[in-house]
Amino acid sequence: MLLEGLFLPLTTPFYPDGRCNLRKLEHNVRLYSKTPAAGLMLLSEHGEPSMLTDDERRQVMGAAIDAAEPEKVMLVGVSHDSVAETVRRSEYAARLGYDAVLVDAPSVLRDGSRAKELLAYFVTVADRSPLPVVLVSSASARTGLLDLGLVIELARHQNIDGLVDAADGSERIAAIKAGTTAVKRDVTVTTVFAAVTGRMKAQDETRGGSFVSAAALTDGATALAVAPPSSALKTRIKSVGFQMMAGSAAGMLEGLRAGATGVAPAFAACAPQACYEVVAAWKDGDEGLADEKQARILEAAAYVETQLGVPGIKFGCDLNGYYGGVARSPLLPTTGAERSEVERLMLGTRS
Repeated sequence: MLLEGLFLPLTTPFYPDGRCNLRKLEHNVRLYSKTPAAGLMLLSEHGEPSMLTDDERRQVMGAAIDAAEPEKVMLVGVSHDSVAETVRRSEYAARLGYDAVLVDAPSVLRDGSRAKELLAYFVTVADRSPLPVVLVSSASARTGLLDLGLVIELARHQNIDGLVDAADGSERIAAIKAGTTAVKRDVTVTTVFAAVTGRMKAQDETRGGSFVSAAALTDGATALAVAPPSSALKTRIKSVGFQMMAGSAAGMLEGLRAGATGVAPAFAACAPQACYEVVAAWKDGDEGLADEKQARILEAAAYVETQLGVPGIKFGCDLNGYYGGVARSPLLPTTGAERSEVERLMLGTRS
């Protein structure tokens, strides 16, 4: 699966009483589908996945995939401390039509002292997952950044397509790129080198199967040769390496310059257009404009994404026309002072 451009880590909406608000999730996904983002990420770290029951996870996954446009690459977090449960979640995601799964380190191995077990965890999941695996290297205390050597070794696995790395700066991405130069993958893309999702292929097959033969229309009275319908989806093959996405707003440009193929900052959930403009300017080769675009969002991103976390991101979503609402208890809502500061900092990021 092609992992290029901007990916949006979605929040999970809740009613004030704490129930999952699937209607607002569908509303957000439809709006996000109209943005220039390449894809959406469900149940990543800022989607509060640890707050959901198994049944709620399935409901969230189903509501989101049904509301998304076929052209959007859909990634979903499936991590669990158990290999068996992580694989079961991957299988469910495949049945729904997701394109890849996000997998981070299990919390029982978070201290990094059991490297062999951590390697075995990722390899076993990748061996059994019906969908490509995208590793998640989080800056959170629960899991932490993945060891560089581990990532480089895992990149050789045929079913591990990439990495979302939350570290600021370019050193880690540059080191991983240097260590994975031999890794090559063939991915299916459109004629303009955009990703081809499984839902796009299914839609094309359905369209092709909707034709009725002339023989059926004439009750078999006349024998006519009917050519099979041609596919409306034109594709080609693109060779890619191990694909990395910068997972913080502050590290977007440095990551792209070091070899990342995409970005997935949590701040993008509440400011998708502002984050996309950074990527677009970089792709156009306008380094000065890219620096300017990123500088405009750094202070807001640092406060919302890093200092406030999920409650701040959700309030930022409310400001920009997406439904944020409240985080699930025990996370506390933003205070009046915090909201005023978010409003001030995000004045230049309104969609």
